[in-house]
Amino acid sequence: MYILGIETSCDETGAAVVEDGKRIISNVVASQVHVHAEYGGVVPELASRNHILTITGVIEQSLEEAGCTLDDISGVAVTHGPGLVGALLIGLSVAKSIAFVKGVPLIPVHHVNAHVYSSFLGGTEPEFPFLALVVSGGHTSIIDYSGRHDYRLLGRTRDDAAGEAFDKVAKLLGLSYPGGPAIEKEAAGGDESAIAFPRPMTETKGLDFSFSGLKTAVLYHVRDLEAKGIRVDDARRADIAASFQRAVVDTLIIKTRRALKATGRKVAVLAGGVAANSLLREQFLQGLGLEESSLHVPSRDLCVDNGAMVASAGYFALQDGRVATLSLGADPNLPLTPDLPDQSAFPQNGW
Repeated sequence: MYILGIETSCDETGAAVVEDGKRIISNVVASQVHVHAEYGGVVPELASRNHILTITGVIEQSLEEAGCTLDDISGVAVTHGPGLVGALLIGLSVAKSIAFVKGVPLIPVHHVNAHVYSSFLGGTEPEFPFLALVVSGGHTSIIDYSGRHDYRLLGRTRDDAAGEAFDKVAKLLGLSYPGGPAIEKEAAGGDESAIAFPRPMTETKGLDFSFSGLKTAVLYHVRDLEAKGIRVDDARRADIAASFQRAVVDTLIIKTRRALKATGRKVAVLAGGVAANSLLREQFLQGLGLEESSLHVPSRDLCVDNGAMVASAGYFALQDGRVATLSLGADPNLPLTPDLPDQSAFPQNGW
């Protein structure tokens, strides 16, 4: 069964054809990095306009590479939230049109859940139950999956997501956009133990995250150097980048270990744009205390927003009859689950 997946939640226009939820037939992504780079972040209006310009061509290319037409598609899966509302509406409108004209099911997909399903596309898939750490520019979440549609959100960021913090610190250090790759490249030449940046919220109960204070700590460190007449040269910039990156990764791993301890899960998934970071991938595979076969990290090209992950999530939703009518709307604040658990259920020493 072929599912067409469409992703336009932020600044990547993605379309893919996936067979039976696991085999990628095609996966086309049009990046807008060049559009937003001069602003140091995504400009919502520009993102929407560029989705309009590219989405038809991206879908056509994905079908051509798959060697099929819309007549071969059994369903259209589309991200309907969360994300930038204008961007979401572009993909949703096109998906509705295809579903109506071809008479196939319209399958609604939650963006964060789609990231988790990127781990089903690498040849081996995680077995339920498992714990998922999703880290991106807009989301930092720990999710406990008991089954395909039985999951609960255990923790999330209270302010900046990890990827957003990377972008802001990169801008502060005069590095390029997007900040994640820029920080990683700069950090390669630095000393990660040079500066003792905090590991936010690791000394308090719960599984929530906060990266705003860490970002501010970097800002104050730079200001203190400048106040002392110390120039932030290449060597100091590399040390700051390396120390910041290590603080983020340590925080993510500490919280994930705590969640594994509290839930007793033996399988873990890493997903989202920041999952492309080499240090995070390394620490996830080595620092959780689980067997290597129980750890699932998608290839780097599947970490970014893409249509394949949407198609995979959509296939399994379709198997369970989870389809939408043409009245489906975009929801920029779509929750993954209704409520968060009591954070006191996850004690400080639970890792």
